Amino acid sequence: MMRMRIITVFTALIMIGIYLGICYIGLYDEHKTRMIKVGFIYDGDESAPYTYNFIRVEDRLKEYYSGGKVTTVSRYNIPADKGEQGLSELVDEGCDIIFTTSYGYEEAAKKMAKEHPDIQFCQATGDNAIEDPLPNYHTFMGEIYEGRYVSGIVAGMKLKTMIDSGVITADQAKVGYVGAFPYAEVISGYTAFILGVRSIVPTATMEVRYTGTWTSYSLEKQCAQTLIDDGCVIISQHSDTIGPAVACEEACEDGNIVYHVGYNQSMIDVAPTTTLVSSRIDWSKYIFAAVDAVLNKKNIERAMDGHIHGNDVGGGFDYEWVQMLDINNLIAADGTEEAVERTVKKLKKHQLTVFKGDYIGINPNDPNDRIDLSSGYIENENASAPSFHYILKDVVTVIDDEEE
Repeated sequence: MMRMRIITVFTALIMIGIYLGICYIGLYDEHKTRMIKVGFIYDGDESAPYTYNFIRVEDRLKEYYSGGKVTTVSRYNIPADKGEQGLSELVDEGCDIIFTTSYGYEEAAKKMAKEHPDIQFCQATGDNAIEDPLPNYHTFMGEIYEGRYVSGIVAGMKLKTMIDSGVITADQAKVGYVGAFPYAEVISGYTAFILGVRSIVPTATMEVRYTGTWTSYSLEKQCAQTLIDDGCVIISQHSDTIGPAVACEEACEDGNIVYHVGYNQSMIDVAPTTTLVSSRIDWSKYIFAAVDAVLNKKNIERAMDGHIHGNDVGGGFDYEWVQMLDINNLIAADGTEEAVERTVKKLKKHQLTVFKGDYIGINPNDPNDRIDLSSGYIENENASAPSFHYILKDVVTVIDDEEE
């Protein structure tokens, strides 16, 4: 009798082992053979440095998952008002996760996320994931104000050498900025830039002009040329093409003294005698982690290295989401590389508050709304999207073409 019980128990254990083995093999095979489709929607194409940053990540995804686990499908040059149409096409393509890469898509992306709860939607530069959250809608952005501040230091050091050598006087230390729109994202960026400049040259001022578009080469170039004509000796940009860099290079060839600070890609090859440095967001930090999370059926935010605010994630130098690109040592001031390294190290350790000093900021939409920066303002404290939207009094002048 005892022997029969032992045999029965032993048989049961064998059956359980076989069952668990089958389950394990099934799960292993599912993981091994699971395939997902990743969609990208772009407002430009590879000719725009901003868009090209994302395209490079998409290409790296395909190379990394070369075995076919991940395939991608893309839509290029989709304007904001056609965003929902472009997203619908990606949904119809069977995408499991979709990356929308321009702020203008965020309303359509969240709407589509509500209609398609089985698809993950990830909006770059968006600011609408935290309020009224959806489990399948996410926003993300690098804390690029840090890169712009460091770029400002590079520009400020160049300005100082120009002053010290008598090329310009201290009151001629005027920089120009080509902005796309008067959004907080743009205002935060150029404020960080001028604060970096003024940490080296306290007399520096800035003139800002908006193009009203993200991706117009001709308008950006024209805007930069106008700033040069207005006496700006360094031009930077928060716009998506190489237009400002080309304007600076051509102005230099015509005998003007002007330098350029880029964004999204190194522009030294485009403007070798005028571009000092560039900074950019490394979008791969988010995109690779999000794709891996969907591939392995994990929560996207839990798979991230960054500053997490619900369904919103960001990061700066601390998580390598922001990068400084090559310094043009042929024209940069002596000691620039060392200054960049010191400042990045401080930002990584959160030892430096960028938006701080003897400044008053004025809300351009409400003159009664002012901020005193003497105690500091912490950017990206509660979200990945920039929130600083004040114009520094007596430092920054925004030129409205309609008022000229």
